[in-house]
Amino acid sequence: MNKTNLIIIVAGEPYSVFSEILFKALNHKDVRKLKERIILISSIKLIKQQMKQLNFNYKINIIDKDFSNLEIKNKNTINMIDVNFDHQIPFDKITTKSNLFLENCFKIGLKIMEDKSCAGIITGPISKKHFLKKKFLGITEYLAEKTKSTNNVAMLIYNKKISICPITTHLPLKDVYKNITKNKIITQARLIHDFYIKRFNKIPKIAVTGLNPHCESNFETSEEKKIITPAIKFLNKKKYNIHGPFPADTIFMRENLKKYDVVIGMYHDQVLTPIKSLVGFDAINITLGLPFLRISPDHGPNYSMLGKNLSNPQSLIRALQFITK
Repeated sequence: MNKTNLIIIVAGEPYSVFSEILFKALNHKDVRKLKERIILISSIKLIKQQMKQLNFNYKINIIDKDFSNLEIKNKNTINMIDVNFDHQIPFDKITTKSNLFLENCFKIGLKIMEDKSCAGIITGPISKKHFLKKKFLGITEYLAEKTKSTNNVAMLIYNKKISICPITTHLPLKDVYKNITKNKIITQARLIHDFYIKRFNKIPKIAVTGLNPHCESNFETSEEKKIITPAIKFLNKKKYNIHGPFPADTIFMRENLKKYDVVIGMYHDQVLTPIKSLVGFDAINITLGLPFLRISPDHGPNYSMLGKNLSNPQSLIRALQFITK
């Protein structure tokens, strides 16, 4: 097996629906042929328990974390690196007790990706409250620090028809305006521009929203005038196909979206809410700016659905399809 073909999956939060959507995704016609390329980083104890609970029956093929016994099996098999899962960690709720397990899973995954030989890494959802503990806004920022890519990453929620990128991620609204800068807009637009050229061989058409309703403010100077418009003008001079700022309440109307590949927004819900309304689970979260391709399904742990066998695996299927293109 050529290591450049391997897809690494870090399962993430033990108390989440990720195992369920993984089991379902592995049965999808487009994913079945990829099984021999997938290596899951998780706990064999946890995976077996969740298979039993959800009535799935995959064989487990254990692989050493240094790939010294790399023998991939395909037929009805999950190839995985087993990480110790403390028996005291509860299966039935999110707690900080699973933090060491999660840290070890990410450490192994990042170590494997260091030599850039694998196709990419997919990460399952985690609890920002318990795992990140206010130190990081999200896994985007966590991975940025671990790979020394800080201040040079972007969260792209990708769909082949329309994608979005929030300039600020998981911030309280009261802090958003303080964290919008001309440099941040320019950096994230460059990451998007370069990604689309490298991945799709096309210059992306980018729209940028304003921050204030209707891109207006009662003050003499607004974020649109001070920050957003100057950033767009700078990028236009560099021959980027970027336009705005546009009012966020109209840019997602059907006729407007036909003109653009990506909408850059100023804060999380400004652009995440409309894209999830438009495409549902047919989107994936790509972290731009890392030294390797990292994707995650566009959903959280969704612990309220745990064990119900009703979760939609489409976003994970899209992630696996994208990583193998």
